Amino acid sequence: MAAKLRFLGVAAYEIINSRSQRILIDPFIDSSPGCPIKSTEFDKVDLICVTHAAIDHYGDTAAIALRTGAPVVCGAEIKADLLQRGIPEKQIQATTWNIRVRVNGIVVHPVECHHWSTLYLPNGQFASGVPNAFIVHVDEGIRFYHYGDTALFSDLKLIGDLYRPTHGAIGIAQPVELFPMFTMAGEILTGEMDPREGLLAAQWLGLDTVLPCHYYNAACEDVQTFQKMYAEAQSRGEFVPPNCQVMKPGEWLDLKPVLP
Repeated sequence: MAAKLRFLGVAAYEIINSRSQRILIDPFIDSSPGCPIKSTEFDKVDLICVTHAAIDHYGDTAAIALRTGAPVVCGAEIKADLLQRGIPEKQIQATTWNIRVRVNGIVVHPVECHHWSTLYLPNGQFASGVPNAFIVHVDEGIRFYHYGDTALFSDLKLIGDLYRPTHGAIGIAQPVELFPMFTMAGEILTGEMDPREGLLAAQWLGLDTVLPCHYYNAACEDVQTFQKMYAEAQSRGEFVPPNCQVMKPGEWLDLKPVLP
C-alpha cells in the first residue's frame, strides 16, 4: 500500500506507511476544538512522536500510549511526565537533537528546534527540556519533517543539505481557536513563524512537498498570505517546494516517494 497522511489540526498528524504502521505526531486530539476524531478511534498505534510539552502538541500522548501500548519518542521532560502517568520506561525512547533512534523499525531523527518545552509534572514539580523537530523516515523516499513549533533559524539550510527531508509540516499561523484555553496579558500577534518565515523555512529545507500548518481554518488570513507568497516566489523563478498542500483537518494526502 502507498503511504498516506492525515492532518488533524494545529500540528497533529497521522501517518500510515507502506507496511501499514500507524505513526502519530503531536497527537492533540480530544480537547482540540477543530479535530474531527477522538483518540479512542485508534485501535493500534505503532509509534508516537512528541516534539515538546505544549498541550497543543503533547495532547493525548499519555492516554493513547496507556491504552494501545504504543512506544513514544520524546524529550527527557516528557519522559518524566509519562513515567509518572504510568507509562513503562521500556515503552519510552527519550532523545534529543541528532540522536537518531529506531523504534518498531521506524527511524526518527531529531533535529534542532528553536522553541521551549515546559510543563508541571503530576507530582507538581516544574520540568523543562529541549524541544525537538523530527525527520521521520516513513518509507524509502519519504522523509517527513515536522517543525516542532520552531522559529526560523538559518541552520534549516544545513538540515536540508545534510538530511534532505522530502515532505514537511511548517507552521505559518496561530490557531486563534485555542486562545480561550490560556490566560495571558495582551495579545499574540503571530505564531512561531509567520507566512513569510514559513516559506523561507520550506525553501531552505529543500522540500518537495510543503504542508503549511498550525491552524484549523484552511481559509484563514495567514494561510491565504502563505499561498500568495508561494505563488509570487514561484513566478519570480525562485526555488519553492514543487508541491504545496493546504489541508483541512481530517483530510488525507497520499505521500509520493521522492527518489534520486
